[in-house]
Amino acid sequence: MNISIIGTGNMAWHLARVFEKQEIRVNEIYGREISKAILLADDLYDTKATDELDFSDSESDVFFICVNDDAIEEICSKIILPENAILVHTSGSKPMEIIIQTLEIYHDLKVNAGVFYPIMTFTKGKNISFEEIPICIEAENEETQFTLVELGKLISKEIYLLNSAERAVLHIGAVFSCNFANHLWALSKEILEAEDLDFNLLKPLIAETFKKAMEAKHPAEVQTGPAVRRDDNILKNQMAYLADDEDLARVYNVISNSIKDWHA
Repeated sequence: MNISIIGTGNMAWHLARVFEKQEIRVNEIYGREISKAILLADDLYDTKATDELDFSDSESDVFFICVNDDAIEEICSKIILPENAILVHTSGSKPMEIIIQTLEIYHDLKVNAGVFYPIMTFTKGKNISFEEIPICIEAENEETQFTLVELGKLISKEIYLLNSAERAVLHIGAVFSCNFANHLWALSKEILEAEDLDFNLLKPLIAETFKKAMEAKHPAEVQTGPAVRRDDNILKNQMAYLADDEDLARVYNVISNSIKDWHA
């Protein structure tokens, strides 16, 4: 099976490499900036870099759209594919229908739509094992679903069939558990370094908190801190310390109240 990848960002970087390791040929890498496409293609075996969305002569069976969510519709409106090709996006929040509807408006061609969504935070240049990464698949028809599932099984043991509504909820959960948690670590680093304290002091605590949450039946069971203890004196003192930073104080107050409400 041959594939092509539209995009040159984090997702594109990882999918291109993990599929090639499984002897899936990556025929083309598309990038709006040809220099970025060349940079990615040069690390692969016999892959062509292009800044054109005309793939009518491509030998690929599956085309992966790995771009920002807001650019998916534009890509679908301009892309030209071989007859009966499979076109998938890798977004957690965008419905599969965005492909189907856009192709119907702009193209008179039978293309099979799908979604191939790995639930993971990706950074270009940082290698990661796909084996345990859940891959959520949605497809327009059974034949396309079979193809995407088989592709998924080549790189991961965790394959799930989720529709667009389910995947959107999953993505919200991912934002809370990944993006928000990482942002809170960033805020805590800024709080410490403002007083010339080393963020490394918190790393064992972060590691143990993560470990306990993963081992618990429910993360709420291992919640600790002044909010769950309802230690109002500490809460007031810490809010007073943060008073000069309105944004930090707001975050602290909202999350503390959420914890108190949960454990009421």
